[in-house]
Amino acid sequence: MDRSNARTNDMRTDCEFGVCHSDRMELRVWLRLLACTNLLDHELRQRLTRTAGTTLPRFDVLAQLDRHGAPVSMGELSQRLMVSKGNVTGLIDRLARDGLVARSRSPEDRRFQMVELTAAGKAFFAKIADEHRQWVTEMMDRLSPDEMTALYALLAGLKNSVLANISEQTPEKVE
Repeated sequence: MDRSNARTNDMRTDCEFGVCHSDRMELRVWLRLLACTNLLDHELRQRLTRTAGTTLPRFDVLAQLDRHGAPVSMGELSQRLMVSKGNVTGLIDRLARDGLVARSRSPEDRRFQMVELTAAGKAFFAKIADEHRQWVTEMMDRLSPDEMTALYALLAGLKNSVLANISEQTPEKVE
């Protein structure tokens, strides 16, 4: 199969396949968001594997550590990544084994492990972060700056709507 057919088939299997104009707009928007996320995620995963021999979860950990710029607790890292502490522990174990991160005990509370980038981790992340930024830019380059700004604002509105609904649905704690 040639590359254009493979790409068409990949797109046909995304989350929107089978959605009809008669479906409620809320469902169509949700599936469109899912499709966009899945397409971006899939392409970024492939490119990171192909060019840097790494995975998107490893990249995400390195990015969070780089952004923070100081040691981060495992718990805070799992919150920032929106994954379980167990997922973070396995990733950190492998990154430490590869010499990209270092672990230490928190000086305030020895029960907590702190994680930070090593010099090798900073260098590796700097190299792949530039490529990652270029890939994301390329994938979104058909949107104008005004469209990007509008989309960003619309997604903020959606996020606020979801958060408001979640807080309304969560039973209050009885004390």
